[in-house]
Amino acid sequence: MDKIKIRKGLDIHLDGKAIKQLEVFEPRFCALKPTDFIGVLPKLHVAEGDDVKIGTVLFHDKNNEKIVFTSPISGKVKAIVRGEKRAILAVVVENDGKNEAIDFSSVNNPIEKMLQSGVWPMLRQRPFATIANPDDKPKHIFVSMFDTAPLAPDNNFIISETSQETSLQIGINVLSKLTDGNVYINVCKDMSWRVSTDAKNVVVTEFEGPHPAGSIGTQINALAPINKGEKVWYCYTQDVITIGKLFLTGKYDSTRIISTTGSAVKNPHYYQTRIGADITPILNIEDNARVISGNVLTGTNITSDKCLCFHDSQVTVIPEGNKYKMFGWLKPVFKRVNDTNTNGDTRPYIMTGQFEKVFPFDIYPMQLIKACLIKDIEQMEELGIYEVDAEDFALCEFIDPSKTQIQQIIREGLEFIRKETC
Repeated sequence: MDKIKIRKGLDIHLDGKAIKQLEVFEPRFCALKPTDFIGVLPKLHVAEGDDVKIGTVLFHDKNNEKIVFTSPISGKVKAIVRGEKRAILAVVVENDGKNEAIDFSSVNNPIEKMLQSGVWPMLRQRPFATIANPDDKPKHIFVSMFDTAPLAPDNNFIISETSQETSLQIGINVLSKLTDGNVYINVCKDMSWRVSTDAKNVVVTEFEGPHPAGSIGTQINALAPINKGEKVWYCYTQDVITIGKLFLTGKYDSTRIISTTGSAVKNPHYYQTRIGADITPILNIEDNARVISGNVLTGTNITSDKCLCFHDSQVTVIPEGNKYKMFGWLKPVFKRVNDTNTNGDTRPYIMTGQFEKVFPFDIYPMQLIKACLIKDIEQMEELGIYEVDAEDFALCEFIDPSKTQIQQIIREGLEFIRKETC
């Protein structure tokens, strides 16, 4: 097993880590949100009032009709939520508790089985972090088996507590059939579960170091950086488990272990629930709190709808940060990272030389950010835009004294290139 030590980065220690206690929570509603998927234009297959099973197609992507999105629960379509210009924001399904599921056992082709069941969107590709194109052959596939983000769930606990070792191994074996390159399984030194490398081209690598050592971008950069014209696919531990269960049982199992975390959660622990679950009943939280699907650095604010985003296995709840301390700017700061307060208004973008201390890529972060701001495609390419995604700049955004929305700038730069070149 190869070992790689990441030296640049920053561990952020927050209050509210989940205790290792697992509770089953079957949600009343689940929502599948097209906004969770970059570049997807949804075309509905259902209407309000329709009966659905687990695996029933709710909508497909107009850009690629092979990619469908299926119901994570059985029941009735409760609502089609729309936004401006009637854009589809969510398809909400009411749970009937029967867990009736479509059987995909008769589909032999692994790609077709994953596509028809709705499991395929768990595979994403870089560059651009879009859903993997089933017509492509990726250079490599990467799986991050651990997470170093603030208050991240413990995958050791998730795998062992739910006895998912077999499903995980089957999922890895399936992934090995989707590429002629390597399947990189990236672990940390504390992982108790060991990967069998009997499947072809499975490479296990142990990573050590501060956050973002557990981020997929850091791992790709360390193992096989992406050049222009290349594509790699990636996913995470519970995605692989879901893929394995599909090939083990023939059915889409939408079970997802999540951790509720954060200083505003009164009893942070683990829940076994469903993808897209409405988590309102389990959020025993304080008033005036922000609910985030994911971690505090890269997560999505779901304070209004309280439904998990498709890819997330963590919920973080922190104080909203809209209460200001008189003359707080005069006081010395030793620890102030547990709320959302930016402690000031809009500030000029200043150069500090600090980004390079937490950015582990062999890339100039400040220069790339500026290239994205001016939409200079040639300069963005020269500075390594194809190797990164917005989440790779989360720590830069966190330490930035200007409080600039750096992740948004990178995302807009990537979208500009994607639309111009694809």
